[in-house]
Amino acid sequence: MKKLISLILAVAAVVSVTASLTSCKNTNNEEGLKMAVVLAGATGDRSFYDSANEGLQNLVESGAVKGRLIECQNDASMFTTNLISAAESNDMVVAVGWEFWDVLTECAPQLPDTKFIFVDNGLDGIGDNLLSITYAQNEGSFLVGYIAGKLTTTGKIGAVGGEDSETINDFIVGYEAGAKYANPNVQVQTQYAGTYEDPARGKELALALYDSGCDIVFQVASRTGEGVFEAAAERGLYAIGVDSDQKYINPDVIICSMVKEVGLSIEQTVSNMLSDGTWNGGEIWVADMSTGLIDVGYGDNTMTQQVSDELKEEVEQIKADIISGKIKVPTAFTSNE
Repeated sequence: MKKLISLILAVAAVVSVTASLTSCKNTNNEEGLKMAVVLAGATGDRSFYDSANEGLQNLVESGAVKGRLIECQNDASMFTTNLISAAESNDMVVAVGWEFWDVLTECAPQLPDTKFIFVDNGLDGIGDNLLSITYAQNEGSFLVGYIAGKLTTTGKIGAVGGEDSETINDFIVGYEAGAKYANPNVQVQTQYAGTYEDPARGKELALALYDSGCDIVFQVASRTGEGVFEAAAERGLYAIGVDSDQKYINPDVIICSMVKEVGLSIEQTVSNMLSDGTWNGGEIWVADMSTGLIDVGYGDNTMTQQVSDELKEEVEQIKADIISGKIKVPTAFTSNE
């Protein structure tokens, strides 16, 4: 395996160095832990990847780390090269995206001096130098589904997913459960874009959902989901954001967002390690609603609020019931059932 890693790096130096350099953004401090965040995709999605980058930048600005951001631009040929290169030159590497599953499985055990954080996927049995962070996105999606179920006037709501995968379906399963908790007769329609980088495709699918009678559509598709917001504005209907509080993008059509604090989870993990040496390597940390990292966002008070204060109070009670276990939210992950 060590020979394989060396070969990969040697080949990468010849055929991929230009692409790797142009895809990297560097922010350096004079002191601090050397840390790289490697994105399977790229910043600019105003949700998942931007949240991860925000966590890195906050750590850099605090002086805690010497940070480097590496964007793979969804180019599969760069996943292994960029991750191993980052590991060779940093104390810690945060891999953001399921795409790093195979390379982490193979390479993390061969690079024991580097600590790895795998974001949004759970890998165990790899070694003490790898910590996985997964998120109970089904719980947050239950909340926005409940809101959609309460606010729909047609009895039909929709969702646009980036792909038909367990993680995306975990959002959608929670969304549908929450909607039916609010309104047992509500119908939920789902479309999969097959890409996270195509707003035009997201708009096309959302328009089809709106034209079929849906009056609220939940986007779970990164940059592709921005097309959902465009479609909502075009039809004069509503949408729900994902991962970050996206209401600011278009307060008139985005009624709320399912918030998944990826950046904050990275910050907390690194800060805890630096402050008291806490490192839960070899474990899978499930960031559920009780951690405060899963929630619902409504923008701020300067923005149009389609969700009434009364409905927000209902949502707060549902949050408490989920945390207490009174409400058990279904999941798409068969291993968690």
